Amino acid sequence: MTDSPRDRADALPKSWEPGAVESELYQGWVDAGYFTADPASDKPAYSIVLPPPNVTGSLHMGHALDHTLMDALTRRRRMQGYEVLWLPGMDHAGIATQSVVEKQLAVDGKSKEDFGRELFIDKVWDWKRESGGTIGAQMRRLGDGVDWSRDRFTMDDGLSRAVRTIFKRLYDAGLIYQAERLVNWSPVLQTAISDLEVKYSDVEGELVSFRYGSMNDDEPHLVVATTRLETMLGDTAIAVHPDDDRYRALVGQTLAHPFLDRQIIVVADQHVDPEFGTGAVKVTPAHDPNDFEIGIRHNLPMPSILDKAGAITGTGTRFDGMDRFEARVAVREALAAEGRIVAEKRPYLHSVGHSERSGEPIEPRLSLQWWVNVESMAKAAGDAVRNGDTVIHPASLEPRWFAWVDNMHDWCISRQLWWGHRIPIWHGPDGQQVCLGPDETAPEGWEQDPDVLDTWFSSALWPFSTMGWPDRTPDLEKFYPTSVLVTGYDILFFWVARMMMFGTFVAGDDVIPEGAVPFENVFLHGLIRDEFGRKMSKSKGNGIDPLDWVEKFGADALRFTLARGASPGGDLSIGEDHARASRNFATKIFNATKFALMNGAQLAPLPALAELTDADRWILGRLEEVRAEADSAMESYEFSRACEAIYHFAWDEFCDWYLELAKVQFGQSEHAAHTAVVLATVLDNLLKLLHPVMPFVTETLWTTLTGAESLVIADWPSPSGIPVDSVANQRITDMQKLITEVRRFRSDQGLNDRQRVPAKVVGIDAAGLDAQLPAIAALAWLTEPADGFTPSAAVEVRLTGGTVLVELDTSGTVDVAAERKRLEKDLAAAQKELAQTTGKLGNEAFLAKAPEAVVDKIKARQQLAAEEVERITARLGGLS
Repeated sequence: MTDSPRDRADALPKSWEPGAVESELYQGWVDAGYFTADPASDKPAYSIVLPPPNVTGSLHMGHALDHTLMDALTRRRRMQGYEVLWLPGMDHAGIATQSVVEKQLAVDGKSKEDFGRELFIDKVWDWKRESGGTIGAQMRRLGDGVDWSRDRFTMDDGLSRAVRTIFKRLYDAGLIYQAERLVNWSPVLQTAISDLEVKYSDVEGELVSFRYGSMNDDEPHLVVATTRLETMLGDTAIAVHPDDDRYRALVGQTLAHPFLDRQIIVVADQHVDPEFGTGAVKVTPAHDPNDFEIGIRHNLPMPSILDKAGAITGTGTRFDGMDRFEARVAVREALAAEGRIVAEKRPYLHSVGHSERSGEPIEPRLSLQWWVNVESMAKAAGDAVRNGDTVIHPASLEPRWFAWVDNMHDWCISRQLWWGHRIPIWHGPDGQQVCLGPDETAPEGWEQDPDVLDTWFSSALWPFSTMGWPDRTPDLEKFYPTSVLVTGYDILFFWVARMMMFGTFVAGDDVIPEGAVPFENVFLHGLIRDEFGRKMSKSKGNGIDPLDWVEKFGADALRFTLARGASPGGDLSIGEDHARASRNFATKIFNATKFALMNGAQLAPLPALAELTDADRWILGRLEEVRAEADSAMESYEFSRACEAIYHFAWDEFCDWYLELAKVQFGQSEHAAHTAVVLATVLDNLLKLLHPVMPFVTETLWTTLTGAESLVIADWPSPSGIPVDSVANQRITDMQKLITEVRRFRSDQGLNDRQRVPAKVVGIDAAGLDAQLPAIAALAWLTEPADGFTPSAAVEVRLTGGTVLVELDTSGTVDVAAERKRLEKDLAAAQKELAQTTGKLGNEAFLAKAPEAVVDKIKARQQLAAEEVERITARLGGLS
C-alpha cells in the first residue's frame, strides 16, 4: 500500500452510517462471485440449503434469525478454506398463493372457476413473476451470502421432475395409496390442510348435555355432552368404559336417534374416561379423530354429514342445507323442544383448531385422499439419528425427535387445489389407474387426478432436488449430503422429518450413495420472543419487522442482536434496546479502528514478545484465548457464547483498556512502533472473528486497514502460538484495579474526570508496577507533585505484589463526608468477610470434612480481611 494509515483513516467517513454503504458492499460481493460455489473445486465441501420461505410472504424476525445463523456458518467456513454452497430458493406455498390470487380475482367479482384451471394457473405464475421478488430483496438487505446463480423454486421444471420421480417410486413400492380417512378440512378453502396449518386458540362456546334413548328414567337412556351439537346428526354409537358398572347392562343395546331412522349402539371402549362428565361419549366417526378410531375398532358406520363448504348434507332432515353453525342452534332448539336438553354451560371456554390461512374453525372430515405409508421411512429417519449419521443439536431435543418419528401416522399428501404439483395419477374411462413418471405419457382419453400434492411433499425433496436429482450432477456429487440444516425446533416434525424420510428413501439409487442422509447436522434454535418474553404475534401487536431494524440500526446491528441471543434449543428475547446496543457496538469498533489508523496502525510481523510491553503481551494473549473460545463455540453452534466472548473482549478489554494504554505507549518512542503493529494485529483478527455476524462494518474497516481485496475471502484466524503471559496478565490486572480504585475515589469526591490531581504513588516498585506508572498516571489523571507536596487524601489498594498507596493533594476539593462514607462501605464489606471466614474456621464439622487446601484458602481470606479492617479503620481515624 502506498497510502499511509492516516490517509486511510481520513478515507473513512466521520461516523459509521450503515445505510450509506451496505447495498453497494453487498452487490460488490455478488458481482465478484464470492458466493458462487464451484463443484470442480478441490477444497472440502460445506453446504446448506436455505429453508425455502413462502413466495407469498416477507421475511419475519424468525427468518432473520435463520438467515443470520446460516450466513455466519457459511462465511466462517469460506474463510476457513471450504468450497461453500448456500443454496437459496422459495416455496410455491400452495394454499397461501392460491388464496392471494383468488382474493385478487374476487375484487373484480371473479372466481377461479370463471377462468378454468389452466388460465388460473397462468395467472398465478404472472403473480409470482410480479410479486415474488420481495424476499430476495430482503435477503440482500440482510447480507445473505447465498449463491444466487442456483436460486430454486419448488415449481421449477427440474423440481417438478424430481417430484414426479419420487412419487412414482413410492407408488410402485406400494407406499402411496388412496383411502377414505379423517382429515383437517377447511370449509372456506375447501381442501384438506396439514396439522401445521391448523392453529389452536381458546374460544367461548357452549357445552350441551342431551339425552339419548327413552325420556322415562326407568327405561334405557344415556346422557352425553358436546360443544359441536350439529355433529350428533352423524352419531352412530355411544361409548362407555368397559369397567363402568353404571352402564355395563347397556353395552350392546341400541338407542333410537331423535331425528333419524337410525339406532345408536352402545359400545365399550378403553378410550372413554369414566370420571369425565357422565362417563358416556357420543361417537361421530366421520367428524372426530378419536371417534374415528373408535369407529374402526367397533366397525361402526361412518356417515359424513357435512359437505365441502361445511353445510349439513345427506341426513334427510330439515337441517340439510344449513351451515354448520346455523345447524348447531337449530339442533339445540329441536332437542330442547323434545325435552332432551339436560344441561347447557355457556360460555364454555375450549380449544378450537382454526385454519391458519382462512381463519375459520377447521372441520374434521372423512374424505377420500392420497396417503403415504410412512412406517419404513419413519424408522429409517429415526435410525439415522440413532446411528449418528445425522446429529441433532442440542442433543436434548433428540427425545422429541424419536417421540415423533417412532409414532408417526400415515401422511395425507393430497390437496383440493389447482396451484401446486398435480398428482401424477391418470384415471381411465373404465376406472383404470396408472402412475406416470416425468418422461411417460398418459394414454389418450385418460384424465389426470384433479388433486395437487401437499406443499411439504416437494419441500421434503429440497436438499437434493435443488441440486439436480434425479439426475447425476456435479453439485450432488460435491455438496450432498449437506453439512447442516438450521431451523427452529417448532418445525422439527413437519419438515425435518419429511426430508429425512425422503432422503433415506432415495439413498442407494443410481445417484445418491447408500446410507446418505440429507444433512449431517441439524441445528435447532428456539423461538424469538419480545423483550418481556412473550411470543411475537400479530394479535399481540408485538411483532417486529426485521427490515425496520435494518433501516434504523443497520443490518450488522440486527444480525449481532440475533446471533448474540441464539443458543441451541433456547428461545431468545429481544427488544429495540438490544438492537441499539448492537449499533453502538458497531460504532465502537469503527471508532477504535479509525483511532488505530490515525496513530499509524499497520500490519507487519510482530516483534519478539520480549520487546513488547506487558499491555501488548496481555492483549495478544487474550486475543488468542478469545479466538479459541469463539472457534469452539461456533463449532458447537453456540452463537451466543461466541458473540459474548468477542463482544466483551472487544469492548471491555481492547477498547476500554488497551486503546487507552496504547495512547500512552504512542507517546513513548521506544514503544510507539511496536504498539502500532500490535494494534493492527488485534484489529485484523478481531474484525475477522466478527465478520460472519457483522459483515458490513468489518468489511469496510478491514479492507481499509489492510488494503486487501475483501474480508469475505480472507483467511480465518488460526492459532497464533502466542502463549498466555501470566506475569503480564497479573500486572495488567493489578494496574486496572489500582486505576479503577483511584477513579472511584475521584468520582466519590465529585472531581472532574479530566481534572489533573497531584499525587505520589508509594509502593509501586514492590508491587511490580513501576513500568506501568506512566499509564497509571495518565488513566487515573494524576500529575507529578510539586516541591512541598502535602497530601490531603490517600487511596490504598491491596495488589498481588503488595499494597500501593496513592497520596493526593486535592487542595481542599476532597469531600470529607463522601470519603468517610466510601471508607465505611469498604469497612463493612471487610468486616462481613472477616466474620464469615472466622465463622467457618470455628466450625469443627466443616474443618473435619474440608480439604486442607480449602481450609488454607479460607485462612488466607481471613488474614486479608483482618488487615483490611485494620487499614480502613486507621484511614477513618485520620480523616479531619
